Amino acid sequence: MQRLNISSGAPWESKVGYSRAVRTGNVVEVSGTVSVDGEKVIGQGNAYEQTKHILAKIEAVLVKAGASLHDVVRTRMYVTDISQWEEIGRAHGEFFQAIRPATTMVEVSRLIDPRLLVEIEATAVVPALKG
Repeated sequence: MQRLNISSGAPWESKVGYSRAVRTGNVVEVSGTVSVDGEKVIGQGNAYEQTKHILAKIEAVLVKAGASLHDVVRTRMYVTDISQWEEIGRAHGEFFQAIRPATTMVEVSRLIDPRLLVEIEATAVVPALKG
């Protein structure tokens, strides 16, 4: 089965040993994604803005994998404050209202950086790569 590893170029990908996304056959798995641009946290202190930025990043890597948001069948949201679920859910709905993937939202004690409020993973199913 053909495998396509997609890198964001982040230095910790090689240090930790992971890819931003991996496509094998017709499945694309997107790694946990947070609201950072380099060292800068986008939407600091705002779970809604962080979620929007994360989902835009996920959309961009899906395109690199030959997929789109319409191919997403599952998302997993890890949040540091479940009381903000409505704001996080509102942003998720803005991207997925018509698509409606299966999803999970769970509260975690913390993410890798205390400024991060949300981390999201996604799974997409697309036509198999040819070649």
